[in-house]
Amino acid sequence: MTTGEKSPLRAPLGILATATATHGTGRDDDIPLPRLPGFVESAFSPLAYEVSRQCLTERPGDGSRTAVALASLLGDTTTADLASRRMVSGKVHNPLLFMQATPNSVLGHTSREFQITGQMFSISTFDDPVTELLAMADLLLEDPELDRVLVLGVELGGSERLAAIHRELTADGDSPVPDLPASAGLAAAVLLSRPGAGAPVTIRSAETPGTDTEADTDVEAVDRPGSIQGLFDLAAAHRRLLREGRNLLLPGPAAFVLTTDTADTADTADTADDTETHAHQ
Repeated sequence: MTTGEKSPLRAPLGILATATATHGTGRDDDIPLPRLPGFVESAFSPLAYEVSRQCLTERPGDGSRTAVALASLLGDTTTADLASRRMVSGKVHNPLLFMQATPNSVLGHTSREFQITGQMFSISTFDDPVTELLAMADLLLEDPELDRVLVLGVELGGSERLAAIHRELTADGDSPVPDLPASAGLAAAVLLSRPGAGAPVTIRSAETPGTDTEADTDVEAVDRPGSIQGLFDLAAAHRRLLREGRNLLLPGPAAFVLTTDTADTADTADTADDTETHAHQ
């Protein structure tokens, strides 16, 4: 961030829970694709629901005071591809495919399961999803009727549609197309609040007053546009702080500092998952 630019976060945020899930990537920590009634073929919605479920069951709360924001550069390209292939081959249109191709569909399913009645948003960003989602949560939590914001990102593997769109979006640069199998899917979620609401870890912009820009870091910034890599790094940093404490610098287009609140950590460290899910490359 250059001098004079606005910090992404106007105030610190508390991290209540994080979750990650990958499917079909070839990594050791891949999971079988969860079954989600009404959603077929694609990993997009099942993985989005899975990471949301993990966060919302780990830290239950008032759904009427919870908002949700989902980020994905291109959305459910698997379903869009399937619907297009059926159409050009002359097959009967399947309304189920139209429904599930809309990212808001899985948010509606999640809201019904967890009685969430706060605002829900789906965004597409070519910038850093971590920065966009944290800034949105910061803004939403200004609403006195909200206590928590669940943010999540979903990324699907390579397909002809995804590769073509990505090449068009990066025509003036040399950003690589995501190197993932066509059937692969990745998702990560973070449940956020304001500090002091039982959140064991606090996150703030590295350039805001009172932050430690000399904090430890062992992750590298990822510059691939739209990648949710940063959300995986954030989840890994959160798990590390629950175990070890101290501060941790999360690099990226906008850097953030994570700090352990030792009073809250004592209550949650024993329940933290000691197995880190490594971020995808």
